[in-house]
Amino acid sequence: MKDYLVRGMSMDGFVKAVAIRSTELVGRGARIQKTTPNATAAFGRALTAASMMGNMQKVEDGSMTLQIRGGGPIGTITVVSDAMGNVRGCVTEPNVPLVEKHPGKLDVGATVGKDGTITVIRDLQMKEPYIGSTELVSGEIGDDVTAYFVQSEQVPTACALGVLVDRDHSVKAAGGYILQLLPGAPEETISTLEKGIQRAGAVTPMLEAGMTPEDILGQVCGSLGMVFLETQEVSYKCYCSRERVERALISLGRSELTQIRDEGKTFPVECQFCDRVYEFTPADVENLLKKL
Repeated sequence: MKDYLVRGMSMDGFVKAVAIRSTELVGRGARIQKTTPNATAAFGRALTAASMMGNMQKVEDGSMTLQIRGGGPIGTITVVSDAMGNVRGCVTEPNVPLVEKHPGKLDVGATVGKDGTITVIRDLQMKEPYIGSTELVSGEIGDDVTAYFVQSEQVPTACALGVLVDRDHSVKAAGGYILQLLPGAPEETISTLEKGIQRAGAVTPMLEAGMTPEDILGQVCGSLGMVFLETQEVSYKCYCSRERVERALISLGRSELTQIRDEGKTFPVECQFCDRVYEFTPADVENLLKKL
């Protein structure tokens, strides 16, 4: 089954919702970054959240970058989403030791740490990007995304994320949801939603049971009902190209490029998001110097 997200609205019009199945894209990201189980769970949650957040932005040709620095062993997690919800990302340290809260439950908070910040950079195709940042709450990522929306964007939000890593270290299931209250939501709606979130519980068991994004939103929103507005396929997608790498090399300046050329060896450039390697011979570098 392909990954996809679904966007919806409660029947009373006061709850905006998005939910996602992200199993394949998380699996591909984990394979590219060569993550161990704890890093896979943390990176997967960030990929899942960023996909939904990027899609919610709905600015054509815009992008959204989610960066999490918690001081834990994984270092910095960086994920970029396009306006559709396609994502790419990387982590500083993919080889993280196994840490469990209890047998079978990976400790994502200990992997990420909570002594740091969650930063969101929104490129809305304007002169300057919007940058918001808040302190981490738990390092579990879902809690931190929730706090970010409440504190930085003043939007009451509930975010739940789950990544189930199998015994062979592959990704068995991944997904999540983001719910946001719109202005003027009555107390009855808020109470019903809170009870629904509590009743539904963690995302991972729902994913393990084979529930779809539509099922998950139906379970969480309960009697509020849900009108589904859009379904969008999403994937792990990198936009790197040789032309982009050339522009990056040119930005190094004449001195550094001359040094690379004079070494007389093929110069490899590896994309941090997809592991693709672009090779530049001394003659290639000479051609770049001519463009300066």
